[in-house]
This record gives sequence, C-alpha cells and structure tokens, in this order.
Amino acid sequence: MSEVKSEIRDNIGWITLNRPKKINALSGEVVGAAREAVEAFERDDDVRVIVLTGANGNFSVGYDIAQEVEMGISRPEDWHAALTNNVGLSMAVWGCKKPVIGAVDGWCLAGACELAMACDMIVATDRAKFGEPEIRFGSGPVTLLMPFIVGQKKTMELLLTGDTIDAVEAERIGMINKVVAPEDLDETVQKLASKIALTPLVTLRLTKTALNRAYEAMGLRNAVNVNLDLAATLNAAEAPEKTQFVELVRSEGLRKALDYRDKRYGALTDE
Repeated sequence: MSEVKSEIRDNIGWITLNRPKKINALSGEVVGAAREAVEAFERDDDVRVIVLTGANGNFSVGYDIAQEVEMGISRPEDWHAALTNNVGLSMAVWGCKKPVIGAVDGWCLAGACELAMACDMIVATDRAKFGEPEIRFGSGPVTLLMPFIVGQKKTMELLLTGDTIDAVEAERIGMINKVVAPEDLDETVQKLASKIALTPLVTLRLTKTALNRAYEAMGLRNAVNVNLDLAATLNAAEAPEKTQFVELVRSEGLRKALDYRDKRYGALTDE
C-alpha cells in the first residue's frame, strides 16, 4: 500500500497522506514521497491546482515521534539534517508555483499543522483539530509559519501552551478559510480548486509568486531558516521531562509516553 497517493481529477492534482494505522504520521518516507508528489504536480502542465489531504478521517498527527526515537538522533548537527528534510516538504508546498489547497479532516497537529499552514488555502471539517503540542514533550515548531498566518499574540498562546483549537476557532483567527461538514469536504475543495483552475496557468504562477514574495519581504523565509537552526539545538537539549518522555517511548511505546504527557498537561481535547 502506497503511503502517499496521487491522482488527477479534472486538472486538480490530489495528494493523500495514507498511513491510517498511524493516523497519517509523517515518517521520513512519507515526507520524501509527499515532496516528490508536490514537485511532480508542479511540473505537470495538465495540473492547475494541487490539493493536499489525509486518508481515513484525519489529516495527520505530525512527524513520526516513534521513528525519531528509534533512530536515536541526539547531536544538534544530526537533528539539523533530519529537520531540514521536514522543513523541505513544508517549504516545497509554500514555494510551489501553483495554488495548493489543504483539505483537513480530524487531527492536524505539530508538523502536519505546519504543512497545512504552508498551503495557500485550507478547507476543514467541523471535527478538525489544529495545534502544535510539541512543547509538551520538549520540542518545538520546525517550520515557523504560524506568526505570519495568525499573528503574534495567538501564536504565542498556541505555541507556548501546546493547546489545540477546533475548526471554528481556526477560521476565526484566520488560520483556515472555510468550515464544512465532513461529507462535504471533497466536493467543496474540488469546486474551489476548479474555480481557481479556470485562470490561465501563467497567471496563477505569477500571482502566487508575487504573493509569496510579499511575505518573504516581511521575513518569512529568513524566520523559517533561523528557526530551523534553533530547532536543531532545542531538540538536542536535555530536560528531565523530555528524557522521561523519550524513555517511555523506547520502553513502553508512544501511547504510554503520550499518556504521561497528558497526565501533566491534560488531554489535547476534552472530546
């Protein structure tokens, strides 16, 4: 079974993260395959708009923590190399010269929340949950896009607490464009993409380039690069709580480690 599926529907390239048993966690293999799929659709002139989504009622829970622990990465330089690959996917979506729409259902957390924010637009279901809870186990955002999407005060709140928000709140703060019922997600996104696809491809490319350059003039790409350097140091830093979390992942599995986290902070959602 392919962990990243690609298909074209009427000039719309759909990319689906497809690890349902792992809630579409972004393993190294998934990150690489998703980036290849984005870049392939970017080169294909038959594709006008790209859609990024997840299988089985969830977008993704973010980077595969269990895989990271299993790899035993510890030195800052090793973390920098690993995180560069993760940032590379988000920035490939951000920098793609064709519009990219995120179609989000269910969980959209951590690195997956960053990946969704890298999309030009997001349509989410009313059961979607967004957040970056990495701080709760001693990590932090890898692709620092949130300050440019939702502003300084809300970014501080979300990134320093690790709280999640629902789709209604995400729309209110400008993180997403629209909230729909789960059964309407694909049709709504396809209609939006089809409307955009009526515009000549050269116009789409140049307009998106102009908009991206405006954000980059505000310092977006520099902020992402600086944060990557800091994230490598942060992930290598020692803290008792992080050591306990990692040891639990190794000895008893990720579920036990997450239970430990939730005992300290509370569950990510009351539902």
